[in-house]
Amino acid sequence: MPKVSSVIVPYATYLRVYEPLAAFPEPERGHWARYARRPDRPSCQDELRRSLADLAPTPPVPVPVHESDDAFVLEADGVLCVCPWRTRLRGWQALGELAEDFPLPVLDALLPPVVRHQATRDYERWLSGHPDARPWIRTATWHVPINWFVLFEDGEREYADGSAGEAPVLRYRTPMVQARRRVARGLRALRDAMEESLLIDGLVDVGRWLEEFHPRSLVELDYGGLVHALPSGSLEGDHSAADVAEGIGALRRGDEEGAGAAYGRLVERWRAVRDLRSAN
Repeated sequence: MPKVSSVIVPYATYLRVYEPLAAFPEPERGHWARYARRPDRPSCQDELRRSLADLAPTPPVPVPVHESDDAFVLEADGVLCVCPWRTRLRGWQALGELAEDFPLPVLDALLPPVVRHQATRDYERWLSGHPDARPWIRTATWHVPINWFVLFEDGEREYADGSAGEAPVLRYRTPMVQARRRVARGLRALRDAMEESLLIDGLVDVGRWLEEFHPRSLVELDYGGLVHALPSGSLEGDHSAADVAEGIGALRRGDEEGAGAAYGRLVERWRAVRDLRSAN
């Protein structure tokens, strides 16, 4: 495998589900129990570097040949929870979305059609034997989808400014039961206020995804590499989940002006990031 430098792929955000060990059947449960005891577990940046390495050969390898057996691990209230990477599955799914992000000539230059078609055939063949497959991680680039913020409240926000020499961190974590409850409440408020919208569609999709997991799971929103794209000093003041909750609460009360003000704060906060994406 080609050696990759320490350059980090930035500007990606993540929505993750951590399931308790009890949610996994054997022998997978035993694998994750042993894995959690490893002192050398790889990080998110290691996964990104591996992906870069796969794109270096000619022709590139858009999807790993083998599925990852790595995961993120955390312990909450004495319960060990695991978020499998499932890099191969996520790669296949991301490959299907590339046509929405790049003009065809650019896409062909990045990944030749023959490479994409082969990956698509591999995915279809694999999916026929794994019809219930779903990833534990969702990824967005250059933004955080508004519907992700609906799952959290401001009190669940964790912020570290990186003053100790580490990269800054901004994330939210909440129990699955709370995330599902907020999705249901948010959908009721939005459907009462409007007939249809992309926000409703996105929230329905996220809600269906959450239903696939154990009820004692944890849900995490991680700003990931996007912290490097946000204007200096703005990360500490970013309370987007609070703005979304305020906007939905205003809709529930019939306060269109209050909902508009909350949405306006979101638009203003994320405008600089959208401008950077366009420039890129």
